[in-house]
Amino acid sequence: MADQRRKPRGTRGQKAILLRSSTFDEYVERVRSFHGFAAPGVVIGGFMVDLAYRHLPKEGLFDAICETPKCLPDAVQLLTPCTIGNGWLTIVDTGRYALCLYDKSSGRGVRVAVDPKRLDPWPEIKSWFLKLIPKKEQDSELLMGEIKAAGGSLCAVRRVRVLRAPKGQARQFAICPSCRESYPLGHGPLCLGCQGAAPYGAPEKA
Repeated sequence: MADQRRKPRGTRGQKAILLRSSTFDEYVERVRSFHGFAAPGVVIGGFMVDLAYRHLPKEGLFDAICETPKCLPDAVQLLTPCTIGNGWLTIVDTGRYALCLYDKSSGRGVRVAVDPKRLDPWPEIKSWFLKLIPKKEQDSELLMGEIKAAGGSLCAVRRVRVLRAPKGQARQFAICPSCRESYPLGHGPLCLGCQGAAPYGAPEKA
């Protein structure tokens, strides 16, 4: 019996799909180069970023929030000026596949999230997103085809205002008396690494 999941899905017609200034195929190649492989989460994230921009003024400086550390931050870093390194991208791990782009000064922006209620027409996306089948049983080609066809229709958009704490004074730095490296003085008498937060074991002998 033929695999029913392989039935072709509808597309967006002949009109080229653009994710910001990249075509779909160009964006997928950028994902491969930046992320290491064409992760479905980063590809869907491209549609989410594009959808957010469609609901924002054309002019403005926007910061970003990702509500998951998985895949979505890379889509933001590929398609916006916001990166973790420059401080314009913040990860607030709520466990939800959602992002927000908001005006730096007012905090007003839009939140875009994958809406589980919109997954039923796309069985391969639903199985992948909700982890209904093991990864080895997923059809990667069909999954990518459904993502391309579904695009931003998978997502819910709503306007939000980001609540931000007032900016504090610039942090003071000191030299840790244990490791002799600089660290924020507010972390205590020792750097967090020397307080046990370092992700390393005891030094190995050469």
